[in-house]
Amino acid sequence: MSKIPLQFRHNGRDVAIFVDGGTNLLVALRELIGDMTPKFGCGQGGCGTCSVLVDGELQLSCLTLAETVAGRSIETLDGMKRGPNLHPLQRAFADNFAAQCGYCTPGMLMAAKALLDRNPSPSREEVIEAISGNICRCTGYEPIINAILAAAGGRVSA
Repeated sequence: MSKIPLQFRHNGRDVAIFVDGGTNLLVALRELIGDMTPKFGCGQGGCGTCSVLVDGELQLSCLTLAETVAGRSIETLDGMKRGPNLHPLQRAFADNFAAQCGYCTPGMLMAAKALLDRNPSPSREEVIEAISGNICRCTGYEPIINAILAAAGGRVSA
């Protein structure tokens, strides 16, 4: 099988790689780009831990064919921080004890960022809906919901 050339923006920088046909975006990001922040969870789109933003829209990287992101912009958890400074959502997760084992954290943060980028003042119900595709096994969701609402109260910027 021949390799497919693929170019896209990854966390603000242009990248060019070669992928096998059928390679998903999660594998491309982790194994070919070296970005380990999208996590492998279920591999079936049910847990949300592999969530990334594709042109600002939340997508499950385990279900997204890598070749479909040609020319697009991909943002992962690694792209949220600026140097040593945490993004306000990351700070709110830390301040509200919203990250325990870390399994769900990348996907939760990306889902929260997608929400706040389009709706900077969400209701509790909107936050719950936004993270509904993400499974958390530790927190019971309350600290995560509270962290997102706290970040929204602080006017999170993209």
